[in-house]
Amino acid sequence: MNIALIGATGFIGAPILSELLSRGHKVTVLARNPGKVTPQKGLTVVAADALNAGQVAKAAAGHDAVISAYNPGWSEPKIHDLHLEASKAIVTGIKQAGVKRLLVVGGAGSLYVAPGLQLVDTPEFPAQYKQGALAAREALNQLKLETSLDWSFVSPPIGLAPGERTGKYRLGADDLLPGQNGKPAGISVPDLAVAIVDEIENARHVRRRFTVAN
Repeated sequence: MNIALIGATGFIGAPILSELLSRGHKVTVLARNPGKVTPQKGLTVVAADALNAGQVAKAAAGHDAVISAYNPGWSEPKIHDLHLEASKAIVTGIKQAGVKRLLVVGGAGSLYVAPGLQLVDTPEFPAQYKQGALAAREALNQLKLETSLDWSFVSPPIGLAPGERTGKYRLGADDLLPGQNGKPAGISVPDLAVAIVDEIENARHVRRRFTVAN
């Protein structure tokens, strides 16, 4: 497949890029600073800003799917507004490009921990991540209104960390997956990337959110 990837230099985006290339997909990375992306076989890098719908449209045209792992950065003071601005620009841009398939990497905050209660609304949710999590939840709510895109939205579990690629994971829907021995469920970033590329290849959660954990 020909895949356009946004956020390829990030914590989650870099493993997604590696997983895509390892499976033989051709990848176009949209980057504000193309020089930060290491040249590799099967990889094309184009200068494009996720906040600019026109640039996204031009770069995404002709691709089978777009994966967005965009994150302004947890230390960015305007993370909430920038996240939503980019989400809207990406959706607008790929629709202009005529691409129907979109997979968005979100967060755990919008997963339900009890009926009617999402993780981001619990008192224990870390303050430093709250604005980004609220923006990701709003981006998901906006995607749910999309009828012209074959979108998917993946929410990692609480315990997302570097680790080994096992190729194994559990799937869930809107509820936080349980962990073991009273601990939150987790997954390694390489295994999250496996689940994301599996979804792009198999399209099991079209117009739905899903979650994963080891």
